[in-house]
Amino acid sequence: MKQIKFTKEHEWVKLDNEHVYVGITDFAQKQLGDVVFIQLPDIGLDFKIGEEVAVIESVKAASEIYAPVSGRIIEVNEILNDSPDIINSDAEENGWIWKMAISDFSQLDNLMDKSEYSSFVSEN
Repeated sequence: MKQIKFTKEHEWVKLDNEHVYVGITDFAQKQLGDVVFIQLPDIGLDFKIGEEVAVIESVKAASEIYAPVSGRIIEVNEILNDSPDIINSDAEENGWIWKMAISDFSQLDNLMDKSEYSSFVSEN
């Protein structure tokens, strides 16, 4: 099973060998409502933790998506250009937004596991 971690900004990070996939959580997509557009990042750009990487727009609002770890964008989920609603139906699997080459794997230690994230969501 792939290791999955979560941020307080409602992003998930899934470790796949030496790369990570990043998306928004099921909780976040429910808060946003129907997703209508995602501004994907450019491949090859480097981001540090906390920097804005993408923007997601729904019928309710636009929200920034931040880098949960530092690294380089190596792939984006092009399917989201034509079908951004995949985020609503499958946020934590096929709704991944970008793939990164991570610069320091110890960064994952600062993120929450599934049970910690569930507690965080229920408390807020």
